[in-house]
Amino acid sequence: MSLVRAKKHLGQHFLTDKNIAAKIVESLRTDGRFTQVLEVGPGMGVLSDFLLQKPDYQTHLIDIDTESYEFLKKKYPQLGDRLINDDFLEMDFSKFFTGPLAVIGNFPYNISSQILFKVLDNRQQVVEVVGMFQKEVAERCTAKAGSKEYGILSVFLQAYYKVEYLFTVKAGVFNPPPKVLSAVIRLTRNEVEALNCDEKLFWQVVKAGFNQRRKTLRNALSSLINKEKMTTEPLLELRAERLTVPDFIDLTNKISANR
Repeated sequence: MSLVRAKKHLGQHFLTDKNIAAKIVESLRTDGRFTQVLEVGPGMGVLSDFLLQKPDYQTHLIDIDTESYEFLKKKYPQLGDRLINDDFLEMDFSKFFTGPLAVIGNFPYNISSQILFKVLDNRQQVVEVVGMFQKEVAERCTAKAGSKEYGILSVFLQAYYKVEYLFTVKAGVFNPPPKVLSAVIRLTRNEVEALNCDEKLFWQVVKAGFNQRRKTLRNALSSLINKEKMTTEPLLELRAERLTVPDFIDLTNKISANR
């Protein structure tokens, strides 16, 4: 089989180190919470080789790249309709999965944030994610309140998942090598079915707060708050990066109660 060409417009950097591939697959927790696994952007199957050695997993692969899809169809004829030639960001999970699943991948760096928001949209079904990201994105996902990396992604992910930074990966283990360091993180769904607040307003508060992160929340959230009723709220005197997830929930409830 001829090899697949990495395509710049798809953000493809194929992992070539089998030890790291095995380490990523072994980072999935096999604690019985899922048997369905979806690998995003398998490329030439370096992760897939290890996933398909796991008899407890019902592994699906999805790749938008037709060349990869045709390559993998020959490599893994046993997959049948569990090999999908489509865009993960447009995927309707209910067509392929019933019940919980894990998502894994050496994710294209140019759509890494969109991938994480897709996971959040499907958080009732996606119970775990193990993935390779640009190191800077991995640090944003795992950042704690008060750090300069802490932002919208940090809050949204940490509201619904335990987020762990697992290990750093150097550029030389990819073809072609990216110009940045990479890192593998793991998201594990927490027990929160729904936040203890108006979730739509929570998302608005977090986004508005960080979109003007140099301002205090009183100024950044001026379009969302009743200024006359919230003159003494201490959280509004802080910048968004100072608030933890529980702080944002608390503030959302106060804004909602004083409208």
